[in-house]
Amino acid sequence: MTCQPALLSDAHVAHALQQLRHQPPLVHCMTNDVVQTFTANVLLALQASPAMVIDAGEAAQFSTIADALLINVGTLTGERRDAMQAAVTAAVAADTPWTLDPVAVGALTLRSDFCQQLLSATPTAIRGNASEILALAGREAGGRGVDSLHQAEAALAAARQLALSYHTLVAVTGKDDYVTDGERTLRVTGGSALMTRVVGTGCALSAVVAAFSALPGDRLINVASACRVMALAGGKGA
Repeated sequence: MTCQPALLSDAHVAHALQQLRHQPPLVHCMTNDVVQTFTANVLLALQASPAMVIDAGEAAQFSTIADALLINVGTLTGERRDAMQAAVTAAVAADTPWTLDPVAVGALTLRSDFCQQLLSATPTAIRGNASEILALAGREAGGRGVDSLHQAEAALAAARQLALSYHTLVAVTGKDDYVTDGERTLRVTGGSALMTRVVGTGCALSAVVAAFSALPGDRLINVASACRVMALAGGKGA
């Protein structure tokens, strides 16, 4: 029986953030064209190091150098798909943790097929809104573009299914965030509804998840801490 979600403690968040600042990770962000600058600035504000390397040859090489890799399919093309696949293959071979952000998966064939293909490479973490997680798990058709049509709680069972099936962590984000490994689930509170009105907050969160996934220790707590740090920043900004 799966336990009910537990509330993430601020002591765990503080420890994870301290680790990040003590040894800032180099995060290889293969993200969408709309949010590259915003994503880079969020990582820099956390004292992490962002890099946007997108050429297929260079991306594969850089994934073996970076501490973490982010794959965000927001502005996917055939050429970018091939570069992302090369980067993931190299990251897996080098044991580099990598995070999948399945932006708007479910409604469009190219990204939906590609994200299903990437699942076989066992992402370290998956970060998406409820509709994206439901679609990735094959339970719904997806949301309306990048907008979720579901609350995060509605995708908890799908998130647990994905986590168990692909030996990964799944962060499903919304008013509250939930991070699960299929057996344990942490609930993250905070943030503001205004964050949904700022382009790139979700994509930047995925990059922060990638950064925190490179930290030592309990990866479930570290990924949940990434969500909490962004929630606190969003609440303070609002």
